[in-house]
Amino acid sequence: MKERNFLDKVIDFEQQLEAMHKQFRELMGDVAKMTEENHSLQLENHHLRKRLEEMDEQVKETSEKQQYEKKAHTVDVGEGVDNLARLYNEGFHVCNVHYGSTRKGEDCLFCLSFLNKQNV
Repeated sequence: MKERNFLDKVIDFEQQLEAMHKQFRELMGDVAKMTEENHSLQLENHHLRKRLEEMDEQVKETSEKQQYEKKAHTVDVGEGVDNLARLYNEGFHVCNVHYGSTRKGEDCLFCLSFLNKQNV
């Protein structure tokens, strides 16, 4: 009876080893899949970073170009606007609605709007 009990234990141990071996193979398969996925994600991440750097460079170039064009289109206001501002400060209208008439000490929104447009 002791031999039978011993053989049962050996058979149980063998079945446990086979089950563990099967689990080990499944685990190794999972590790292989995760390693492949990790490599794939690293490559994708590298390509995305490269594309992002290219897009940042394009945005920077576009911004610099727009700033250059903005500076090129800026018009010097000159002494004409300075004369209009001086006339306004002396109490005269410089807007197209009341040009040349006296302001009577009140600010005119039309004149101020016109002067602000010229200074921008």
